[in-house]
Amino acid sequence: MSPATPTAYGIVVVGASWGGLNALSRLVADLPADFPMPLVAVQHRSKESDHLLAQLLQDRSALRVREVEDKEPIAPGHVYVAPPDYHTLVDLIADVPHFSLNVDPPVRYSRPSIDVTFMAAADAFGGRAVGVVLTGANEDGAAGLRRIAERGGYAIVQDPATAEIRTMPQAALTAVPRAEVLPLDRIGERLAALGARRHPVLQASRVTAAAQQATDAAASAAAAAAASGAATLARREAAGGSGKP
Repeated sequence: MSPATPTAYGIVVVGASWGGLNALSRLVADLPADFPMPLVAVQHRSKESDHLLAQLLQDRSALRVREVEDKEPIAPGHVYVAPPDYHTLVDLIADVPHFSLNVDPPVRYSRPSIDVTFMAAADAFGGRAVGVVLTGANEDGAAGLRRIAERGGYAIVQDPATAEIRTMPQAALTAVPRAEVLPLDRIGERLAALGARRHPVLQASRVTAAAQQATDAAASAAAAAAASGAATLARREAAGGSGKP
C-alpha cells in the first residue's frame, strides 16, 4: 500500500517500560515492510541512557527506525523512538504532523512520559490515533490511552498475562475497559490490519476529487474540440467567400 493511501488511522503510539526492549523488538519485527502509518515508541529510559535503542530496533524491523528530532515532520511508514530525558509531543503545523520535544518536569517520574505522547497524539489526530500499552512497572500510559479512546481512537493493551511486568497493562485496562486485549505476538498483526483499513471520508473525498478531475478534463476536451470545429468552419467560409465574383 502506498503511504499516500488514506488509511483509517494516521499514527500509532506505543508505550513500554520494564521489559519494553523485548516487547518492542517483537512488535516491530511483526510489522510488514509496507506498513503505512508512523509508529512512535516511548520506552522509559534514564537521562543517562545511550541512544542505541533505535539501532537495536532497526536490527529487527523492515521499516526505517530513527530517534525523534525536534520539529521533525512525521513520515508514514517509519518507526520513531522517543529520546531519553525529553517528552515527545505531536503537533500539527499547517495541518502537517511534526514532533516537538520539551524538558517539562517528569510525569510519574518519567521523561519521556507515555501519557504526554499519547495525549498529544490524541489531541492532534483525534479518532485516527492508535494507542498501544505494553509491559511496565508503573501506571504511565493509562491516562493517555483513555484520552485516545475518548477522542474516538483505537486502544490496544498487551494481555497482562503475557507481559514481563503486568502493572502497566493492567492499569491501562482499568482506565480503558473496552480496549482490545492481545498477547504480544498478535499486536503487530493487528496493527497491520488496522493500517490496511481505508478512511471512509478521506477515501470518498479522493474518489470525488478524481471524478471531478475526470469531468473537468472531459469538459475541457469537449470545449477544445468545439473551438477547433468552429475555427475550421470559419476558415472554410472565408475560403469560399474569397472565390465569389
